Amino acid sequence: MKALQYRKNIPRYALLKLLGPRFPSLYTAGVAPLSLVDIPEPKLPTQQWVRIAPCLAGICGSDLATICAKGSPYLAPVTSMPFVMGHELVGHITEVGRDVTTLRVGQRVVIHPALGCKARGFDPPCDLCRDHRDALCRNVTRGDVSKGIQIGYCRDTGGGFSQGLVAHQSQVYLVPDDLDDRAAVLIEPFACALHGALQVSLQETDTALVLGCGAIGLLTIAALRATGCRARIAAAAKYDHQRRHAQALGADVLLNAGGPVRRRYMDWAKVLDAEVLDPELGKPTVLGGADATFDCVASSHTIDDGLRFTRSAGTFVLVGMPGIPRGVDWTAMWFKELTVHAAYAYGPERCADGEKETFLLAIDLMRTWGPRLAALVGPPHDLGDYRAAIASALNTGRSGVVKTVFAIDKT
Repeated sequence: MKALQYRKNIPRYALLKLLGPRFPSLYTAGVAPLSLVDIPEPKLPTQQWVRIAPCLAGICGSDLATICAKGSPYLAPVTSMPFVMGHELVGHITEVGRDVTTLRVGQRVVIHPALGCKARGFDPPCDLCRDHRDALCRNVTRGDVSKGIQIGYCRDTGGGFSQGLVAHQSQVYLVPDDLDDRAAVLIEPFACALHGALQVSLQETDTALVLGCGAIGLLTIAALRATGCRARIAAAAKYDHQRRHAQALGADVLLNAGGPVRRRYMDWAKVLDAEVLDPELGKPTVLGGADATFDCVASSHTIDDGLRFTRSAGTFVLVGMPGIPRGVDWTAMWFKELTVHAAYAYGPERCADGEKETFLLAIDLMRTWGPRLAALVGPPHDLGDYRAAIASALNTGRSGVVKTVFAIDKT
């Protein structure tokens, strides 16, 4: 089968790490250790697994961080190489193991990619998996498949950037018939956004600040509105197409994410009921700010800005995947007694219907929000066109695409 496989190459990794920030063309010039290969389809690890043929697969920010050598080495010991990338996908079941009773060949599905205790064959499960927090499983280096925090970073499972992958039956969710593939491919990142949005209970009189209007930022705005949040939402975006989407999904105020720091801070302060004060050195001190800040970029700049623009006793939620932030002044977190949450993947969520698993909640909400969110998905790329796809995802200001996807050709 055809697949986009990532194979760690230390010289290439070092070259991208050192020169990539100065010469971004290296990311799409064949230097990244990603290639289109013909490999055997992965085997079913046990008879509780199924085989899936992807139809659409989305490029995630974590995929880009891996391809461009921008991520932290922290996760390297919990992956196994070579791996086929891709964990945001919609596809059809093509084979079921003998012990699978609730799924059948031909069904259209999405996957919860976390490889927790059920997928790895541990019974009883660890305490986190028992609480339906499989993404935080402590057994990600053991069990029925090789090391890997999720499908797309595990040698034995394959991934969405291919003509076939395998998933444990517990990871597979049926897609409603009336939901378009372009909406269905967003269920996994929408679940991540929901997990972040539901970290904070906001009142109608509160203000939420969303930093970044890429896919996760826009899906966070949608998640807030879809779960009934009536707080004022201020969204910081870099590009015109992001501003249009943010407004369409429910942002009340649009902020400019670029420009000189002090001018940007003064503009933000007017919207966020904040006061900007200038120290002798460094970036401005900010008093006041948003009741809750959702950092959907997690760069050094956005973490630093977000901490400064969250009001005293407010909440800062790290939704984006951080690398190794440098130059972040944590004094604001201490001085303002901020509550800082990390929102990774999914978990049981408290919502209007009580407690519900994130993926089930995401699928339910997609029935209403699917048509609006499908507009975030750009024209699909073939696997063989992967360099252009990566360029589209990296240069969204030029491409005007929020979510870049692959359409998988079965031939």
